[in-house]
Parts: sequence; structure tokens; C-alpha cells
Amino acid sequence: MRTYLGYITIFLLVPVLALFIFLSYQEWSLAQSPYHVLDERIPIDSIELAQTSYMTAANGKVISEVSDGGKRTYLKLDDIPLFLENLFIVSEDQKFYEHGGVDLSGISRALLINSQNDAIEQGGSTITQQLARNVFLTHDRTYNRKLSELLYAYQLERKKSKQEIMELYLNAIYFSNGAYGIEAASQFYFSKPTRELSKAELAFLAAIPNNPEHYNPLQHFDATKKRQERLLKQMVAEGDLEQMEYDRLIKSTIRLNLSTSVELYPDYVTYVHQELKNLVATSEGLSKPLQSSDESVRQKAEAELANKVEKLLHSGVTIHTALDTKLQTQSKTALQSKIGVNDIEGAIVVIQHHTHELVSLIGGKDYKKNSFNRSYQSYRQPGSAIKPLLDYAPYLEETGADINQLVSGASYCSNSYCPKNYSGDSYGMVTLRTAFAQSYNTPAIRLFEKTGIKKSFSYLDAFDFKRITMKDHHISSAIGGFEYGMSPLELTNAYTSFQDGNYQPARAIIKVTDKQGKTVYSWKDKPKEVWSKNTVSKMRTLLHEVTMTGTGRKAYFPAEYVGGKTGTTNDVKDMWFVGLTANYTTGVWIGKDKPANLQAIYSRSPHTLIWKDISQTAEQ
Repeated sequence: MRTYLGYITIFLLVPVLALFIFLSYQEWSLAQSPYHVLDERIPIDSIELAQTSYMTAANGKVISEVSDGGKRTYLKLDDIPLFLENLFIVSEDQKFYEHGGVDLSGISRALLINSQNDAIEQGGSTITQQLARNVFLTHDRTYNRKLSELLYAYQLERKKSKQEIMELYLNAIYFSNGAYGIEAASQFYFSKPTRELSKAELAFLAAIPNNPEHYNPLQHFDATKKRQERLLKQMVAEGDLEQMEYDRLIKSTIRLNLSTSVELYPDYVTYVHQELKNLVATSEGLSKPLQSSDESVRQKAEAELANKVEKLLHSGVTIHTALDTKLQTQSKTALQSKIGVNDIEGAIVVIQHHTHELVSLIGGKDYKKNSFNRSYQSYRQPGSAIKPLLDYAPYLEETGADINQLVSGASYCSNSYCPKNYSGDSYGMVTLRTAFAQSYNTPAIRLFEKTGIKKSFSYLDAFDFKRITMKDHHISSAIGGFEYGMSPLELTNAYTSFQDGNYQPARAIIKVTDKQGKTVYSWKDKPKEVWSKNTVSKMRTLLHEVTMTGTGRKAYFPAEYVGGKTGTTNDVKDMWFVGLTANYTTGVWIGKDKPANLQAIYSRSPHTLIWKDISQTAEQ
């Protein structure tokens, strides 16, 4: 009986045991190793320290340093003096090449001191721990942060070699005054690269990171110097420096030669930042989503673009621009001298029309970086400056008319719209050449009507006029009566088509290169044909006539080619001159931010004189 019951018990226990084994195996198979958990929670495969990016002019000169609150230029360990590396090992972590990220003796010593003071007075952190704190964590003096620091340090030691950790450390640590990493510190305090520093200077800089506020050389130079001497003395004690050299180094005079942040030509630099966003958006296929009518799609694209631009600028790129520094300076001087000290403002755009490069851009008389830039953010009515693009060129293109063909300059009325010529006179039959040069209004309207409103506006579709809408499709637009108008950059851009009949957006950015000089972004624009060669030839003759006998005579100077068109809006609230020389297309706008009458300066023609000053300089 007992045997029988035993068999029954075994028979019943077998499936239970099998189930137990099965469930245990499942749990075991699902269990994760500590390494896997760490890799999942603390991934340290790639560490990219934010670096300073640079913007350069056409001549290679740096015109702006791009960084978020601090500067950093990354150096490979091979480019960092071994003496500096030894300084930090001796002063911060003598067992760096022996421990696995944590120095237990250092921690024990720190715990003892902290318990005695009932506060966290000393961290006992290794170089690896300090790197973890600088890259991944905060500098809060709490035990939670300290525990996280230990875990990150352990992961760093698992994933990186000692040489990689040292390289990252020397590029990550803070040297006060916005300088991160040894190269930025060297450039800021001594205006020279790390490789050119003396041992005394290296030791002086090595004294700062221990307490960047207390050892800030600009405020506590003597304290920094004393710590430099202590560091050198430690080097002697460890056998890394001879006594004789120590005596010489501590007597070496430390002379700071501070460098300042480069921030030049703010009008142009501000625009380049805007163009950079457009370049990245175009290159990354974000242009259409950014213009989506679906707000969620648009917001997602905006966030993605912001992230890409931020990442790009943090990678230490160089933004190569077409800025002509000589022209930029001349343009600013011309604007300021011709307008004077008052509330009148101006904007200037200069384009090298053979290369389609934006070589100069002025956003205001005394423009400050990131403020309202009138050259591309201000939209104003163009007055008669629109006539070449909307009235004359379309008419010539459609009809093939001769510029000596007659057109009526008599009074005009359509329903209740009865515009006048600027003088108020009626001129009878005049040639296209005369009507254009003298900027008569009624002939321009008649040509516009003959071509047809729809057909005339179709030619403007080739250009990047962002605020022209169907509401502008009316007769008054023929003489500049737009709802919003256009920016100086847009209008000047459009005039470049009178160079060879083609249109291509002018770009400030030539290319963006990474630290190795490889091009990561560049424009891929292609020209679009707008006008035939025959039309271009006629328009260039008309534009030249303006400067010889017409409203733009004050803009003329002897040159291979000079031509342009004036533009004045109702009550003289805006004054324009846009024109071409052999190599450049330049646009000048003058007005007040709150539109008001400029009759007091109209007779002096400051817009044409500014254009002349700039164009003469450009063609020299």
C-alpha cells in the first residue's frame, strides 16, 4: 500500500516539477546581466562634446564665433603636451592608470573628512568620475549624484580606453570665463594654441579647473599663481620634474594676453544664421513639412530642424560665406553718412550676379545682432522700382516691341482709379525709352494692361517674392501699389535677372565644412530662365538711360556698365534705387520704420548717392 501511494505521489509530482523547471527556465532566460542593464540605462558608445563653430568671410577671416555660452575647440590627445597630462594625474588622480574608474582609498578619505564636517566637503573623485560629472551629470553636492557618478565612471572605464578618457577629460573640463577644454583656455588667456604654451603657462592653466571660481585668473590671479606653484611642487615630489626646472618655472612671469570673442558685421551674420536654417531644411527634406497646413506636421518639422541645426553648430563646423568685408564696411559708411542722425533708416543688398553670391547686406544704420533686419525682414511697397519687372520686361518679352515704340503718357482713369504722373502733367505720346527713364506712371500702366494682369504677374512667379498674393493682381500694382510689398533682398535678387535673363537666388553661404574640412552642406541651386536675350538687351539699355538722362542721374559714374531704376511711393514714404554694374546688382532702400513723408531729403537723392558710393567701390 505504501509503495502504491509512493508511486501515486511521484506521478503527481512529476508534472509539478516539470512546470517548476519550465517556469524557472523562463525566468532565467528573461533575466538580464548587470552589464546589459548598465548598457541599456547608461549608453556610452559615443560622446560628442559641444564645440565652437566659426563663420568666415570670403577672404577666410573669422567674422563670428558660434557657441552656447562657452567656447570649446577639441584637441586629440596627441596634440596635447604630455606635461599637461602628467600635471592633472599628479594633482587629481595619481592612480588613474591603475583603478577601474573609482579610487576606493580616495573615497574613504573623502568620507572621513565629510563625516567629520557633517557635509560634503571633498569628493575623492577620480579623473573618470570628474569626466562623468562634466559630461553627463550636474555639479550638485548630493549623495544621489555621487552614486550616479560612480555608475557612469564604471561605464566609461568599460567602454573607453584610458587614453580616450584622458582626451575627453582635457577637452571637457571648465577653465572659467566661458572656456571649456585646454585649447579654448589657451586661446582665451594667452591668445595662442596649446602646443605653443610654455610649461609654466600649462601649469598655470592646470591650476584653474580644481575651483574655476576661486582660481579665476582675471579675479584671483595671485591665488592661481600660488596653486600653479603647488602643482609644480607636487610634480617634483613625484619625480616628474627636476628641482632645478621647478625653480626656473615658478620664477617665469605669467603674462595674460586675453582674446575677445569675434563678433563682426552683425547685419550679415544674423542673416547667415537664417539662411543656414533654410539650407539645412532644404538639404534634409524638411522644406515642405515646414510649410504644411497641418500644424502638427509643421511643429514636428520645426522641432526636427532646430535639433539638426543645434547639433550641427555644436559639432565645430565652419560656415564659409561670400561676405566682402570691404564692401560691407563701405556700405555701412555710405548709409550712415548720407542719412545722418535722425529716425530715417535704410537697407542695402549687394549681389555678385555672376556667382549669385550675397556679398554685402546692411539691415540698418546702427544694426545690432539679432534685431529687426530691414534688408530681408522689412516688406515695403516698391514704387516705380517694380516697373522693370512687372510692366516693361513682360511687355517686351510678349510683344518684341522696340524701345523707341510710342506709348501714351496722357491721363489715365479706370473706373474710379485715376493715377497721375509724379509731376502731375500729361505727356501725350512718348517713347518707351523716355517713359521708362522719366518714370512716367500712365505709360507703365498701359503696357501692363496690354500684356494682361495675369500674364504680367506670371513673370514674377519666377522670383522669391513671399508676400505677393492674388490680392495684388490689380492695376495699381503696375506702379508699386502692393498690399505688403517686398524686401530689399527680394527686389535686388529679382533685378539680377537683367544680367543674363536667368534667375537664381543669391546665397550668403558658400558651404559648411566639418572639422576635417569635408563639405557637409552646400546649395544646389540651378538657374531659371526668365527673360530672352533680346529682352535683356533692351532692358539694360532702358536701365542705363535712367542713369544718363532720367530719374537716376545722380547714380551715374563712368564704368563698363551702369543702369538702374528709382522707386518712390506715395507721399515719399519709401525711396528705392536698384541697379546693375558690370559685376554687381545693388539695391538701396530708405524710409522710416513707421512710414512717414521723406520729402525733406528727397531732393538730395540720398538713395542714388549711396548706391553710387557702393557701386564705385565694388567695381574698383
